[in-house]
Amino acid sequence: GRLLDLILRDRPQAAGVALDFSPLMLERLRTRFGDSSRGEIVSHNLDDPLPALGTFDGVVSSFAIHHVSHERKRRLYGEIWHILNEGGVFANLEHVASASPYGHTRFLAAMGTRPEEEDPSNKLLDVHTQLEWLREIGFTDVDCYWKWRELALMVGFRRVRAGS
Repeated sequence: GRLLDLILRDRPQAAGVALDFSPLMLERLRTRFGDSSRGEIVSHNLDDPLPALGTFDGVVSSFAIHHVSHERKRRLYGEIWHILNEGGVFANLEHVASASPYGHTRFLAAMGTRPEEEDPSNKLLDVHTQLEWLREIGFTDVDCYWKWRELALMVGFRRVRAGS
């Protein structure tokens, strides 16, 4: 709920939808948004196709998509492209794979995490592959806006390409 709250504070005219499948996180969302008409809360597991919620000017995700299989990631990116309005943006702040085992070891050390403490639900994929997928799906102006070790912000837009 923190991410949606930050967006709604920055965009007072906007409304949004928060998806999560964790009962604890859903309860926190309900506590944060209460009866607000600006924040709809939907119980949903990203392993499943996105529910019919309409179209959006922006879709943002924060440290969620790395928990789904790589095949599902790619399908999910396609589903997101289809629910974005023309000119809409997709921003994904994510845990990604290091380019090497050495880089992964350095990331864990920087985070103060021992290898045996790693989250077994992580399904990490490199930034390059994900950016290529976004381009293939049809996103434009795709780029990695920020990266620190295994944390990255990947962004793409749904824009009609010239000549399309």
